[in-house]
Amino acid sequence: MSYAVDSSLPSVTRAQRVAGMILSGLVVAFLLFDGAIKLIPLPVVTETMETLGYSADRGLARLLGVITLGCAILYAIPRTSVLGAILLTGLLGGAIATHLRIGSPIFSHLLFGVYIGVIAWGGLYLRYEAVRRMIPLLDRSF
Repeated sequence: MSYAVDSSLPSVTRAQRVAGMILSGLVVAFLLFDGAIKLIPLPVVTETMETLGYSADRGLARLLGVITLGCAILYAIPRTSVLGAILLTGLLGGAIATHLRIGSPIFSHLLFGVYIGVIAWGGLYLRYEAVRRMIPLLDRSF
């Protein structure tokens, strides 16, 4: 699929690329930490899973850790970063639904997945002109 070059969208500047890399790096760091503690799994992970209404099974925690680390790796590799962001969005959607189901606090727990998702996609938006063409936030035609 080919996208026509939209001259109304500026090309990515060095400052935007660096800001995007910083945002993406924060997301990757969080995902690596989150995946690692689930892979071990630390007692806080299984206790939290039980609080959220899931089985405290260590195998389930490890599976979630593998999925999280897989999303982090795909997101960190430039050629697969959009795929990683798409998969990460699904993973975060599940986390949001879980917190909604049990009535977690809105701004600290329920919306945390939204925050991570916005940072992840914002990092890609700042780094890649192709993402800007797919998500034309600066398009003045609408």
